[in-house]
Amino acid sequence: MDLLTTLKSQILVADGAMGTLLYAYGADTCYEEFNLTHPEDIHAIHRAYIDAGASVIQTNTYSANYIKLAQYGLEEKVGDINKAAVRIAKEAAAPETFILGTVGGIRSHRKNAATLAEIKRTFREQIFHLLDEGVDALLLETYFDAEELFAVTEIAKKEADIPVIAQFSLVEPGVLQNGIPVAQAFKELENRGADIIGLNCRLGPHHMIQSFEEIPIPEHAYLSAYPNASLLDLEDGKITFTNNADYFKTCAAKLVAQGVRLIGGCCGTTPDHVKAIAAGVAGLEPVTEKTVRPPKIEIEVTERKSLETPLHEIAKTRRSVIVEFDTPKTLRTERFFEGAKALKEAGIDALTMADNSLASPRISNTAIATILKEKHGIRPLVHITCRDRNLIGLQSHLMGLDALGIDQILAVTGDPSKIGDFPGATSVYDLSSMDLIAMIKQFNEGISHSGKSLQRKTHFSVAGAFNPNVRNLDRAVGRLERKIRSGADYFITQPLYTEEKIRQVYEATKHLEAPIYLGIMPLTSYRNANFLHNEVPGITLTDEILTVMEKTQGDPLKAREESLALSRRLIDAALDCFNGIYLITPLDRYDLTAECARYIHSKEESIHGATII
Repeated sequence: MDLLTTLKSQILVADGAMGTLLYAYGADTCYEEFNLTHPEDIHAIHRAYIDAGASVIQTNTYSANYIKLAQYGLEEKVGDINKAAVRIAKEAAAPETFILGTVGGIRSHRKNAATLAEIKRTFREQIFHLLDEGVDALLLETYFDAEELFAVTEIAKKEADIPVIAQFSLVEPGVLQNGIPVAQAFKELENRGADIIGLNCRLGPHHMIQSFEEIPIPEHAYLSAYPNASLLDLEDGKITFTNNADYFKTCAAKLVAQGVRLIGGCCGTTPDHVKAIAAGVAGLEPVTEKTVRPPKIEIEVTERKSLETPLHEIAKTRRSVIVEFDTPKTLRTERFFEGAKALKEAGIDALTMADNSLASPRISNTAIATILKEKHGIRPLVHITCRDRNLIGLQSHLMGLDALGIDQILAVTGDPSKIGDFPGATSVYDLSSMDLIAMIKQFNEGISHSGKSLQRKTHFSVAGAFNPNVRNLDRAVGRLERKIRSGADYFITQPLYTEEKIRQVYEATKHLEAPIYLGIMPLTSYRNANFLHNEVPGITLTDEILTVMEKTQGDPLKAREESLALSRRLIDAALDCFNGIYLITPLDRYDLTAECARYIHSKEESIHGATII
């Protein structure tokens, strides 16, 4: 009898966690490699679950795909590892045991961890080997990203003539990370042909049951549930779970009451938990009808409109000037606010501040931005780097910015810590800049990163960084296009130093609808020019510029004059192509960027004057 036929009339008990039992070997170990190096341990775990009452076991192949195995240098052993896993499971299986070929999700909280094309290629390779060895069904488990699970479900149904089990993992009960109700996502899985749809991992039994209370019984599929043992804890630096196997007996019965027919365990569960599940479902018949609890009604999501036009909208209609002037590295702030005042008087649209640029600590740009906004009437544009905050900190930071009324953001990945003042500091990088952009735009829909309602929409305007000083400009533009798909509203570039390069950037980007603020950074001296040319990756100055600046050595006034002359030429070239100019203040020399801002406005005035005449 096959799996689906059996589920028509029976509740089936599945196995529990594999990784939990292998954790003693080390957290950084590739558990899937054990199929080749410790097959007897994998065999013993399968037998322990079968002896505990499991009639469904899964292969030890959760991360046995090219992308994840590459982290251990094992990407060329995808076939060997998957084939060995199925063989071990078959050797351990009893005559009535069903074997599921497990394929784990690749994306988690980082949607851009892999492209959909990469995921599809990786998925096809893995399931080829699982199908070739003859599993009874495919188990797609621990998928946080709906796009990923929908795509691989379609591939699985096309490639396999065996049942496909598709399971989401939730951060919040009842909703996916993108805010879609799980009942709606389940219906979509059913429409795409999944034979069994369910939830696994992340949630313990309590919240998983709560989620299933909102899910109707599918018309053309069965339901599955693999809850975690509990919330995880840390004890002496090791991950632990509550020892609650008996609790799973009553929880299993409650899951059956919600229409679930395949019940196993995920992280933290052991053969004792499976034994309890088997006892809990003994004698129970599958449920065909249930009362669905309406989803909990969230407080209505409201929207607080910004009182100012977003910078990306300004750049679509007129010339716009923003200036980067980084916060101090010390607690002396007098010169900074002096410069900010001068830049405001020069008519800038916003003052932008990096987030500990070059991995060197400065006064919090959020703190300074608040002072600029509240006390000086200057619009701040704050940079947010993924380097210094984990996912929790980033969400908290964004909510704080919204509470302060700061709505202009540049999302950047950030320079690695090792290049800065504290090379031993940890670089976090929970998200990439693209992931952060997508997260911010989800906030604009009133949805947190976990999928939970924020109960109010934010109104962030999000810029992405653009470095055109690269060998392959087309590849850099392709990255811009991916950032636009993630939600970027506009772009801010690294500084350019030739009219030819400015024109080249225009030609490469003119098809994009997102505005670009072109970066221009005045030189301060020949020494500064020489440093930029020789030591800053991607910046190349012409021999003409270097020669001119070299002649100014020992004459600060002459250096200023030549620097501004060069900046004006670059501004003229930029304004022929772009409405937005991004002036970068070099070495606290705000006098240079203020002068450039005034020059841009004088050009605007002359244009209007000519029009009137």
